Amino acid sequence: MKMNRRGFLAGTAAAAVAMGLPKPPAARAGIKADSWASIIDLTLCDGCQDKEEPLCVSSCRAGNGHRFPEPAEDQLRDYWPQKSHEDWSSRRQVNDQLTPYNWIFVQQVEVAGEKVSIPRRCMHCDNPPCVKLCPFGVNHKSPEGPVYIDPKLCFGGAKCRTVCPWQVPQRQAGVGIYTNWQKLLPVGGGVMFKCDLCRKRLAEEKTPFCMEKCPKKAMRVGQRQEMLAEAQRLRDSYNGFLYGVDENGGTSTFYVSKVDFKELNQALADQASEEKGLMPLHEPENMLAKQKGLAALSLAAPLAGGLAAFVMAGKGKEVNK
Repeated sequence: MKMNRRGFLAGTAAAAVAMGLPKPPAARAGIKADSWASIIDLTLCDGCQDKEEPLCVSSCRAGNGHRFPEPAEDQLRDYWPQKSHEDWSSRRQVNDQLTPYNWIFVQQVEVAGEKVSIPRRCMHCDNPPCVKLCPFGVNHKSPEGPVYIDPKLCFGGAKCRTVCPWQVPQRQAGVGIYTNWQKLLPVGGGVMFKCDLCRKRLAEEKTPFCMEKCPKKAMRVGQRQEMLAEAQRLRDSYNGFLYGVDENGGTSTFYVSKVDFKELNQALADQASEEKGLMPLHEPENMLAKQKGLAALSLAAPLAGGLAAFVMAGKGKEVNK
């Protein structure tokens, strides 16, 4: 592998950051007082009944399509020593669950004769276990609120999915940094993909794609304190319920519903299948508490992340810009 001076310096710098050298204040600031949060109002969402596909789903796919994985056929290999791998590239049209090519979908359930449509995507937790327990240190919680995965350095180990109570991140094999050496060293599994709340659009003061096209304005984004106050006001005006404020240690996504989330969760559980599983809407298990014994894995993250950054800089490649 040839490495020029610029690549060496870039790799060294990236490795130094990943290995825990002092970071700029903004990177250590945690969630800012004016960070982004969103409301999903289930009293307004109807799942776009008159459309072939919910517009939040089609808009997200259209706007983020350039970021979707494009695996090479010869890189799609089983995860050693397993006899399988996760490949969604031939099933890109799937839109009723989260996949590497579908970052939001709409579930529909009926409770007491009332049909409820529920947009589902990353909750953007305040203290996300996917960030705390990523062995490679490539999951991040930005001070602005969104939780995102760096696709250039992700190995696709899927620990983020294991510790997410909603099983949000999804894996695509055959792409990512691990493909540089998988013929010689069977380490890695691809790249994990999920909603990042269109964080770059937010930085440009633009609306996330899913919200931009919502005809009912059932989803909105704004400053956290304003969104929380509005969510509480809506809950009270509906004599309803609020979800996302405390769940999993708190999130940046607030669901408001006239129907009790316990009942919605039971309805979701009744229709869950082995293939799709259950994305809970009531008291999800706090995986940070459950996975305490695995927290030691986070100690390996700086070293692994630093190695990945170094190798990536040396190769001079980027995956899924």
